[in-house]
Amino acid sequence: MPTRKRFAGALLAAAVILASFAAPVGAAASTGGTGADLAPMGAMVGEFAKTTGIFGFLFPASGHWTDGIGSLVMVAVGLLMLYLAIGKHFEPLLLVPMGFGCLLANIPLAGMTDPGGIVYYIYEVGIKTGVFPLLVFMGVGAMTDFGPMIANPKTALLGAAAQFGIFTTLIGALVLSEVVPGIDFDLFDAASIGIIGGADGPTAIFLTSQLSPDLLGAVAVAAYSYMALVPIIQPPIARALTNPEERKIRMTQLRYVGKVEKIVFPIVVLGLCMLLLPSASPLIGFFMFGNLMRECGVVERLSKTTQNALINTVTIFLGLGVGSRLSAQNFLNLETLGILLLGVVAFSIGTASGVLMAKLMNRFSNDPINPLIGSAGVSAVPMAARVSQKLGIEADRENMLLMFAMGPNVAGVIGSAVAAGVLLTLKNLLV
Repeated sequence: MPTRKRFAGALLAAAVILASFAAPVGAAASTGGTGADLAPMGAMVGEFAKTTGIFGFLFPASGHWTDGIGSLVMVAVGLLMLYLAIGKHFEPLLLVPMGFGCLLANIPLAGMTDPGGIVYYIYEVGIKTGVFPLLVFMGVGAMTDFGPMIANPKTALLGAAAQFGIFTTLIGALVLSEVVPGIDFDLFDAASIGIIGGADGPTAIFLTSQLSPDLLGAVAVAAYSYMALVPIIQPPIARALTNPEERKIRMTQLRYVGKVEKIVFPIVVLGLCMLLLPSASPLIGFFMFGNLMRECGVVERLSKTTQNALINTVTIFLGLGVGSRLSAQNFLNLETLGILLLGVVAFSIGTASGVLMAKLMNRFSNDPINPLIGSAGVSAVPMAARVSQKLGIEADRENMLLMFAMGPNVAGVIGSAVAAGVLLTLKNLLV
């Protein structure tokens, strides 16, 4: 008997479902309802299908391909970033949040990058205002040992030489806007693009937010992408500009740098910035503040928090915010592709300039300099220094270049901040 009741119940349920496809679910006039007729089930299913991601990819509401198939292309780009980070270990701290932010930005109909969306607020509050870059600078300062640069001050010239790519690309951006239809960069746009050559994401974001906010997304993506791809871009350039004998050069052991020197150094640098280039004070100031916390020895808790919890938290949101600008609408256009092209040119010129400066210095220096450490003059800390170390070991397994490369590497951070300050000063003079 219970079996029959269950069978009858199943038949009744099936009949109700079938009937719902053929007619409105309820007529209020005959059932005493509210008077609002529901659509047929078939129509409801059709409307529901229009809210799916599949429909959004194939038939975007705007009708523009970038919001449909273009979004699928950018999803593939996001997955490629995750593969490089997880599978190939290419700067996972940058590429994992960036890649995932790219995926979130290209989900159709989700609106996470639209006003009111969570990723929108991450970008607006942290990146567009320049808050995240300054906090990252403070964290990098807390993790940086200026000892190698203090012990061998002439390596600071390598960091300065690597900034040559910034100003070369500034000119290149102006030329490109003259010769390529559809690209129109003014001087401030060109300066924002040129700063990519410093391979310093926080500096690029901070400067662009002041000079060309409209280009902020593309510049941020280019700067952080090339920072993450340092292990791919730099080795061929360094190998092409050096011979095996130069790559085997062993440098003189660095002298010991005392605690007093390390404490005084950030204060002196900030003082010089205060007197000579106040426009660079936000970047230099936070960088030196983080370093002073590290070296003074009386705020260990603050230093550890800045080195770990704070910078890790900011890096997560910074990566998501930068990745959110990798939507197809923002990314798949001629202007953005031009910025990416100029960015890799700027980064390549900066790398080459550092190597060539090291070779030039060898002609006038009694202490030999391995030209490989010149490539570390860009401010991608510590990725560029690790690349110099790897290339040195390839040439000579016992040649340890890491500490020598950290000198120009941290000098490059200061150099890119100074370059940003110079460009900000030009803005104040021209406006």
